[in-house]
Amino acid sequence: MYFRLMHKTGIYIVEHLESRQNGELVQVINVITHPTQGDLHNRNEVENVFFHERRALSYKEKRIVDKNLLKPFEDDVLSYEDSLRNAINKMEEKLKSDDNAFNKQSLLMLQNLKDDYAKQYKTDF
Repeated sequence: MYFRLMHKTGIYIVEHLESRQNGELVQVINVITHPTQGDLHNRNEVENVFFHERRALSYKEKRIVDKNLLKPFEDDVLSYEDSLRNAINKMEEKLKSDDNAFNKQSLLMLQNLKDDYAKQYKTDF
């Protein structure tokens, strides 16, 4: 059974593996929303802050999460690579809609990640 999970600033489709004393063990199957780039504590700032590059959780990456964070997911599930590509494209479109320094820096970070993902998954992003 698949679930929707918000983890930090990303949203994922995960598969439940088992219940544990400290939470639910899940593994990542798909990416719905790619994590936000930059300093989350200083949103829209690029100067005098550490601008973080945030990767999406990897395919089959395991996490222990609180049961309350899991929401049932019953839609079609794409391949991990296709879902990651779609999530990045959506984020790029959103960032390109407003021409400011934060969005430009975020787009640079996403391009770096796309290059890295292309090497890792041996496909174009």
